[in-house]
Amino acid sequence: MLKRGLTIAAKDLRLSIGGGQGLTQAVLLGLLLIFVFSLSRPAGQLVEPQAASAIFWLASSFGLVLVFNTLFSMEESNEARLGLLSSPVPLHAVWFGKGLAGFGLLLCSQLVFLPATIVFLGQDMKGSFAVFAVTLLAADWGLVSLGALLGAMSQGQAARESLLSVILFPLLLPILLGAIQLMTSVFSGVNLMDESSWMGIIVAASALFSGAGLILFPFVYSGEQ
Repeated sequence: MLKRGLTIAAKDLRLSIGGGQGLTQAVLLGLLLIFVFSLSRPAGQLVEPQAASAIFWLASSFGLVLVFNTLFSMEESNEARLGLLSSPVPLHAVWFGKGLAGFGLLLCSQLVFLPATIVFLGQDMKGSFAVFAVTLLAADWGLVSLGALLGAMSQGQAARESLLSVILFPLLLPILLGAIQLMTSVFSGVNLMDESSWMGIIVAASALFSGAGLILFPFVYSGEQ
């Protein structure tokens, strides 16, 4: 499964980056959100660290929707999904490959969102960079695990494309709340008393979504749901 999943991920990354799909749209939307929110602050005043952290993760979440809509629509547009279903490739490898490709695209987007947040929202990384890196990787793990599952559910019928954003955001709340709190401490430099608790919530939710993806993805992607 690992080798075939890596092959699918490499194919998706090549098509997404080479064709300017997914990544470009996610980056532009995220930058637009950050810039628009920066206009709401009074002249000479800085955005609160918690608000800046929430804006960063809001941009990441909307970027996630665009990334996985693009990754799954590539097969839908030319009916390549039927080829994957009829091939000997296990469907778990498709979930793993899509998730890995989505992880790479989301991380690339966030590497653009972070300096934009610092510049437009007047933030500074006063806290531990290690906390930021661990938070980013752990939260992205949960985001892409769920995005790869629900992205498959939103394909196949035009009327169902909105399901990804409608279902995704409520389920991501535990991860987003934890990530916002931890990134707030990074921007403000104030250590949280319950930092380990928030990280535990992120890791637990990410592990739960990974397990759900492994179990449910073959049924969702094959249309047996």
